[in-house]
Amino acid sequence: MDFLVVQFLTGLAGASSLFLVASGLSIIFGVTRIVNFAHGAFYMLGAYIAYTLTERWSGALGFWGGLIAAALAVAAIGALVEIVLLRRIYRAPELFQLLATFGVTLMVQDLSVLIWGPEDLVGRRAPGFRHSVDILGQSVPSYDLLLIALGPLVLGGLWLLFHKTRFGVLVRAATQDRDMVAALGVNQRWLFTGVFALGVFLAALGGALQLPRDAVSHTMDLRIIVEVFVVVVIGGLGSVGGAYLAALLVSELNAFGILVMPTISLVLVFLVMAVVLVVRPHGLFGKPEGPPRAAIGGLIRPWRPLSGAERLGMAALFAAAALLPLVAGSYVLSVGTEILIFALFAASLQLLMSAGGIASFGHAAYFGLGAYGAALGAKSLALPFPAALACGIALGTLGAAIFGWFCVRLSGVYFAMLTLAFAQIAWSVAFQWTSVTGGDNGLLGIWPPAWASSPAVFYWITLALAAAGVAAIRAIVFSPFGYALRAVRDSALRAEAIGIGRRGVQWTAFVIAGGFAALAGALFAFLKGSVFPDNLGIPLSVDGLVMVLLGGVETVSGAVVGALVYRALSVVLMSQTDYSKLVLGLFIVVLVVAFPRGIVGSLQALLPRLRRARASSIGAAALRPAE
Repeated sequence: MDFLVVQFLTGLAGASSLFLVASGLSIIFGVTRIVNFAHGAFYMLGAYIAYTLTERWSGALGFWGGLIAAALAVAAIGALVEIVLLRRIYRAPELFQLLATFGVTLMVQDLSVLIWGPEDLVGRRAPGFRHSVDILGQSVPSYDLLLIALGPLVLGGLWLLFHKTRFGVLVRAATQDRDMVAALGVNQRWLFTGVFALGVFLAALGGALQLPRDAVSHTMDLRIIVEVFVVVVIGGLGSVGGAYLAALLVSELNAFGILVMPTISLVLVFLVMAVVLVVRPHGLFGKPEGPPRAAIGGLIRPWRPLSGAERLGMAALFAAAALLPLVAGSYVLSVGTEILIFALFAASLQLLMSAGGIASFGHAAYFGLGAYGAALGAKSLALPFPAALACGIALGTLGAAIFGWFCVRLSGVYFAMLTLAFAQIAWSVAFQWTSVTGGDNGLLGIWPPAWASSPAVFYWITLALAAAGVAAIRAIVFSPFGYALRAVRDSALRAEAIGIGRRGVQWTAFVIAGGFAALAGALFAFLKGSVFPDNLGIPLSVDGLVMVLLGGVETVSGAVVGALVYRALSVVLMSQTDYSKLVLGLFIVVLVVAFPRGIVGSLQALLPRLRRARASSIGAAALRPAE
């Protein structure tokens, strides 16, 4: 019994730290509607800067002052990011802001390594809280008791701020109706900046307070951000009280899960999030989201099938790609094959995002299931190469059918987070079911047969399947089903009124997209000769989102170009510099600000202007008197 009490207190201490970070993210989203992927980066910066200040400032005042000063410094950095970057794209769809903050995260990771080095840093113990307290015969760190008390204090302080001050009233009003607040004469820009700085301050303070408990490393941002998203979604987006209760729930599950249910401890919080979202689609205390923002500018020409000339151009590009093995070596062919695989993977996600208007944060689940299905078919069942590919497609499609049945009951960020939860569940199964999947050691020796083993032949096979897959996705978009899917995207109520069921149409699209992602995963397994749980991981899902957004979410096949640019840049930068994330993140941020429609979307918007300018110049020349 005494051990359980101590374990419960440990969970409470973790809940306070988690609440600090999650409350900041919840406040930012509630007012600005920004899905701030860089929140974990600010948490990490708070820890790093606090380490530097506490090492230089002596005494208790230096330590505690260093923690507060670090949080204030990071809040100033956050305000600068909001003014310079996010303020330019507030009217853009939420996913573009996700892409911009993802670029900031990449930059901060490499900058942290550049400034503080790659080694973990161990900070000082907190002055006045270096001893332990005996509770029921068990030693409990006094610093944990401080954190336990800090959580309710911060919650109470935020309640007073939002209910007893003019700033808080404006923040709550902006949470309900930002446009009305602006119409009343409130300077919305500075309100957003203040809210963003407050949220970043809380995240940085949460990171600084971890200094006496944990080592500071350049990977702690990704460790915390997923858990914080889970807390915010369970509590309800924009609800600070919900974030506190969810932080308690998640932290206690982490504390006791390893004792009570060790086999599912890695994924227990995601199971809880999935159950909560299925029962309460907007979280424990959340409210329905407002209507999504309109597409950027609405200037991109309406979608249409390719013209005859454009089809010839695509055929010429396909022929040029098919000739690559005649002039390139094995390494270039391997990279080219990988780009083709990810082009198909990104195109499958674009079907959901562009035509369906729904974003999946866990699309890698079907890529990974396809990889495992093909690997198990080839290794355990001794199936021939085509049958192993079919096995991978079948497993990925089945997973998409099961997960999608629950996901399509939600919308917006809640839909995206439920897809993330299911992806983490699939990852946990692959990681822990060692007798079948090999666990962390993976499945090795998954090579194509002798007739397809040469880099050139496998490249041609991948090119044919990827091109056929992308062509099929385009055909689906312009089919009657594609028009129904786009009708549901544009107005679910009107679509329902004419007999088009939103859930059924979106579920079908989810399954189709999962099948194409599974084909990409199956090909990837044979390319690499192995499959690991990372093939279902969150980073791969984020890569898919980045590819789609880089190419242009308002296009039909922009993800193909996005995959080409993103993967090629990743390969080149990793081979040329130790700070590839810094350069890639900067490229993403510049692209989002300068070309918010993506590469292909910007070109589509630019071409009509060039044609009009050319027509105007020709007309002016015709009207000019002859000499």
